[in-house]
Amino acid sequence: MDRPRLLTPARPTGMTRRSVLGLGAAAASALMLPGCSRGRADEPAPAGPATFATGNAGGVYAVFGSALSGLVSEVTGMELKPVLTNGSIDNLMRVASGKADLGFATSDTALAAYEGSGQFDTGRLKFSALARVYDNYVHVVVPMASNASKLEDLNQKDPKKPPLVVSVGPTTSGTRVVADLILAAAGVTVTKKYLTLEDAVKQLEDKANGKNPKGIDALIWSGGVPTDPIKELQKSIGFRLLDIGPVAEKIALTRFGGYVVSSIPPSQYGLASSVATLAIPNYLVTKPTLSDSWAWWTVNTLFRRQNDLVKNHPEAGALDPRSAIATMPVPLHAAAERWYRNNHI
Repeated sequence: MDRPRLLTPARPTGMTRRSVLGLGAAAASALMLPGCSRGRADEPAPAGPATFATGNAGGVYAVFGSALSGLVSEVTGMELKPVLTNGSIDNLMRVASGKADLGFATSDTALAAYEGSGQFDTGRLKFSALARVYDNYVHVVVPMASNASKLEDLNQKDPKKPPLVVSVGPTTSGTRVVADLILAAAGVTVTKKYLTLEDAVKQLEDKANGKNPKGIDALIWSGGVPTDPIKELQKSIGFRLLDIGPVAEKIALTRFGGYVVSSIPPSQYGLASSVATLAIPNYLVTKPTLSDSWAWWTVNTLFRRQNDLVKNHPEAGALDPRSAIATMPVPLHAAAERWYRNNHI
């Protein structure tokens, strides 16, 4: 599978997690991780069940999280239950409050929560990280019949008509965070709808088919590739992804949060060519009091059962323990740090 590619290199950030853990890339490259292994027999199993805050139904968070939960439950003999949520903000609030034990979050949202900025300006949240897992890619989706070819085309050109209607993700999602950011940076004014992925796809399809005139004209989604509900649109109305390269470069160069300019290969969605976009790393985060056993076994399963995860979604192929430690400034859980140390990362 061809991977989305980075168009600009990540900027140096000074002290790295690897230097903190005290071992270099040479030692890391020697790590051999079997595709199917329970791991150390002397690591105690978790004492009770746990919950995993994933994401929208059909999104990669939900698919990936469900697969990982099943494997962790299998190797520990204790249930890790996946729970559908509205995404990053929702997950961070659940994890920090102890309503969920683990969850996914985009790096920009995690940074805001950790520092108490943006949507979290009422107070910083306390949580830890287990790993950086894979990167999200911003999708700006329009029906094939749309006249829009770039992000700025979403501005209504006819002053007598209302603004175009665009789904920017649920209010407590990482999609909403980055959608608001790119629309503002591009100077695009639209009527925003805060829809789940499934609802957004249906409204886009129904409006394009003339079934729902109050539906949406475009949807913005931040997720792994491919995101299946979006991919399925090619079988009905057909769609294009708008090139957001210029605004992605502007954001990546002026804001901290892990943003990089990247591109989505044409094969992922049956497109005519690759599309420039913005990529955002994802973190696997935990509540502050997560037990060492749950943390250790989750990390161990994430890498030692990677081949099994790939069978559920190709984004698991992006997992690399050498980059997984790069969750700064969010601290690694102590048991996760121990796992990386013991495996020479």
